[in-house]
Amino acid sequence: MGGEITANSGPGPLALVGSGEYLPQMTEIEARLLDGRAPRYVQLATAAVPDGPPVVERWHKLGIAQAKRLGVEAIIVPVNDRADADDPAMAALVSGAGLIYLSGGNPGYLADTLRDSVVWAAIVAAWRGGAALAGCSAGAMAMTSWVPSLRHPRKGGTVGLALLPHLRVIPHFDAFAARVPDLVTRFLLPHDPLVTVIGIDEDTALVGGPREWTVQGRQSAWLLTQDGREQLPAGSTVTTAP
Repeated sequence: MGGEITANSGPGPLALVGSGEYLPQMTEIEARLLDGRAPRYVQLATAAVPDGPPVVERWHKLGIAQAKRLGVEAIIVPVNDRADADDPAMAALVSGAGLIYLSGGNPGYLADTLRDSVVWAAIVAAWRGGAALAGCSAGAMAMTSWVPSLRHPRKGGTVGLALLPHLRVIPHFDAFAARVPDLVTRFLLPHDPLVTVIGIDEDTALVGGPREWTVQGRQSAWLLTQDGREQLPAGSTVTTAP
């Protein structure tokens, strides 16, 4: 389903996903990311490592099933720790990717494992060469410069991968906003006008980037400020901080 492969002269599209990676309801979005790119779907479930091997294996199986639906090859990059992230053999698996996907789990663990590693360098190089790059939930959070702790917001967070230093992402936003309605304004909004905070609902994605984005999927994205929130339904476009 990758379509005719074309030469890409710059960075590929980015996708920041609220939830739903590898599931049938997200197939159309993932197909668009692969369109015109190599039929190699590179998948990292590193964020799930703290949850144990059975959870990681579940993500691998879901990713393989999605690749089959899309008619492309699933490439599993089993980065479990920092040693793996600095293994050139792992980095080599990223080569030739059409779409690279960082799935969900623990965003702090993902950022701490990949930051300044050879695997992350390979991912960035592939994206700059035209591959699409997506992150869902933890994967989306880790691509920014700061990863807040959504489970324990008072404890702060960790330094992100900084591909999108001007953004902060809150995935599963519909679920978080319903459960902890003041989470955003009390703990997560930075006092920095150059940082845009975006909430992304489940089964929804921001696609494009690094600064011009379109909302795709079942629900909405939300532009968050100290004064409140602006709903961005599917089909909306948004420009993030300069």
